[in-house]
Amino acid sequence: MLRVGVMVSGGGTNLQAILDAIDAGKIRNASVEVVISNNPGAYGLERAKKHGIDAICISPKEFADREQFNEALVAKVDEYQLDLVVLAGFLVKIPQQMIDKYEHRIINIHPSLIPSFCGVGYYGLKVHEAALARGVKITGATVHYVDGGMDTGPILLQKAVEVKEGDTPTILQRRVMEEAEWVILPQAIDRIANP
Repeated sequence: MLRVGVMVSGGGTNLQAILDAIDAGKIRNASVEVVISNNPGAYGLERAKKHGIDAICISPKEFADREQFNEALVAKVDEYQLDLVVLAGFLVKIPQQMIDKYEHRIINIHPSLIPSFCGVGYYGLKVHEAALARGVKITGATVHYVDGGMDTGPILLQKAVEVKEGDTPTILQRRVMEEAEWVILPQAIDRIANP
């Protein structure tokens, strides 16, 4: 059984997609052991509690410096003996010590077709604003392994989504979530759990 930890900063819609896929048997041989957020108000923590999953907030604001926060975050992840860490809208840079310790065991979902619209500053609606400003006809989502760079790790899965006439960043964001993110993130976890 693959022991999974999910890290969220906001609503937790990707977390919900994972939980629904486990319940529906679309993710086999995996269980979410803990949900960790940097944001005490993240609705993703409520989703975890409703599912009977440990919901933990570790906020950088609670620590004197980033180093102490990083140590606390890694210690908490270690505590759960996780096989896979899933970044599902986690808006905090993962400490290098955690990337080294969990090499090829951390994945991220990004709301574009990497290498487009990724890297520093590209998160949330900013990604979709940039895609619309550039005039792309196709966008999508990418699941990739996390390495020392920002959105630079090896790609596991990608799914394309059509950009439609009249799309706003919010409309496009919703379509990318529904048609790509919520599809390929569970697929990636199932693939890792069942090689």
